[in-house]
Amino acid sequence: MAKKIKDPGLGNTSSPYAKRMVNSDGTFNVIHLNKSVQLREAYNYLVRLSWFHFFTLAFFTYLVLNAFFAIIYVLIGIEEISKPSGDLFHDFLNALFFSSQTITTLGYGAMSPTGVGSGIVSSIEALIGLLLFSFITGLLYGRFSKPKASIRFSDAIILRDFDLTKAIMFRLVNNRKSIMIKPKVSVTLSLSEENNKGEFKNTFYALQLERENIRYLPTTWTIVHEIDENSPFYNFSKEEINKLTGELLVMISYYDDSFNQEVHQLHSYILNDIKIDYKFTMAYYYNKEGKMVLDHKLLNCIESIKS
Repeated sequence: MAKKIKDPGLGNTSSPYAKRMVNSDGTFNVIHLNKSVQLREAYNYLVRLSWFHFFTLAFFTYLVLNAFFAIIYVLIGIEEISKPSGDLFHDFLNALFFSSQTITTLGYGAMSPTGVGSGIVSSIEALIGLLLFSFITGLLYGRFSKPKASIRFSDAIILRDFDLTKAIMFRLVNNRKSIMIKPKVSVTLSLSEENNKGEFKNTFYALQLERENIRYLPTTWTIVHEIDENSPFYNFSKEEINKLTGELLVMISYYDDSFNQEVHQLHSYILNDIKIDYKFTMAYYYNKEGKMVLDHKLLNCIESIKS
């Protein structure tokens, strides 16, 4: 008999329109409304941004600041930093180039402030530039040094016959060459069910796994939940399991020797995405020199086992 567990922190209330709780990338599928914005949270936000968005934001900020100071130099008088050309756009470009040299503290020497106004503005800009690039340097270090797991989960989750019963399986691999020391995994099943009042509620089960931890992981690890009398899937056929409104919430933790600390990663699978009567293709083999070869491209390869 499968035992229900208490809400792990995701909430018991559900809806017929509810989507997955955890995205495939491990982030929670939550929209925050009316949340107060605090400046001290900026570091956390910038460290978590994708690299593309981070560099796009940095370039946009750099461009806007230079354009802002260039406008000030033009308003003060372009003659205080370079010879006027008589064309407003050309003067603005000269002011923009001077601003970029000032904010980076580069200074080629071709242009320099000759008046009090331009001298004050350029001094303030140089200070802002020093602070800005110091901040960006700290962010870059924080982004590189931030401990983060790098595990790839198989796209497919399969349901097949296993020993005298059947089992649900998925597999994972370390995306780095570092050694995963003492990895441990837990899988929580969330089922959205309608009660006799017409309300949708989430029911949670901790799935028993064939192995919840291993010593180290140099290749792939296939996670197996055998559907026996203690499984919440015991009274369902393969096709019925595939039609359930549910989600498998996966948490894996391990000690990463590159960061010298324990790291964690979340993932989830939707029961509707289960592939029935398939098996995983072997993702590693031995070459002629006797060395083990792990082919990461084979992680998602599956084969039909239907007769």
